[in-house]
Amino acid sequence: MSATHLIPSTTSSATFFRALAIASTARSCPHHALRTFSSSIRARQSTKRDLYTTPSYQPHSLPADFPLPPRNADVPDTSIAGPQPQLHDTTKHQQNAPQKTTSGETAAISVPEQEAQKPKPVQPPQPAEAKSTKPRRSKLRPRKAAMTITPTALIHLRELLDQPNPKMIRVGVKNRGCSGLAYHLEYVDKPAAFDEVLEQDGVKVLIDSKALFSIIGSEMDWQEDKLSARFIFKNPNITEQCGCGESFSVS
Repeated sequence: MSATHLIPSTTSSATFFRALAIASTARSCPHHALRTFSSSIRARQSTKRDLYTTPSYQPHSLPADFPLPPRNADVPDTSIAGPQPQLHDTTKHQQNAPQKTTSGETAAISVPEQEAQKPKPVQPPQPAEAKSTKPRRSKLRPRKAAMTITPTALIHLRELLDQPNPKMIRVGVKNRGCSGLAYHLEYVDKPAAFDEVLEQDGVKVLIDSKALFSIIGSEMDWQEDKLSARFIFKNPNITEQCGCGESFSVS
């Protein structure tokens, strides 16, 4: 027997069967591949959990030899209150950055205590300007006459006043007649305290202060007919009047 028959020869069919055996072995143990994949997933999740749970703020403490600023560093040597204290951040202390004060605050606290406590002279009040001594013009308007007199009535009033003993005529009202009030004329020597003096064309007539409310705005006239001759009054204040015209009433 030759040597070629003792050494087995490797053919393509043997290689095919060997690969098929390896594939069947891998198919028969699927748990090994799944366990390897799940362990890799857990490893990734554990690394992510470490990243999420790590806090972003890392506490630190100042060194023991860190110089702290004095509490009265910003307070001047005066009793006047200065600006409000400002809070200092720890990062500014670490950088040792000098604080800059504004010019307004510096000017406000630059007064020393001795000068601030000195009394200041009080200025006397200035006298007010002298007002003008010119008299003001009166703005009073002439008051409307309480009663007017017609020219015919003036003629008869002059005849009554032309007497040796000069007297004055007073016009008033009295409670009389069916309507309540009636005109009344009388001679008087002098006017009363509150009588109204009416002067028209040189003729003076007095109006009784008690009758002024009833007579104001009236017109005095003279009426003469075959039966009588008398003074009449045209009064705009009359609300009721009797038929004969002797009495009237006002509201």
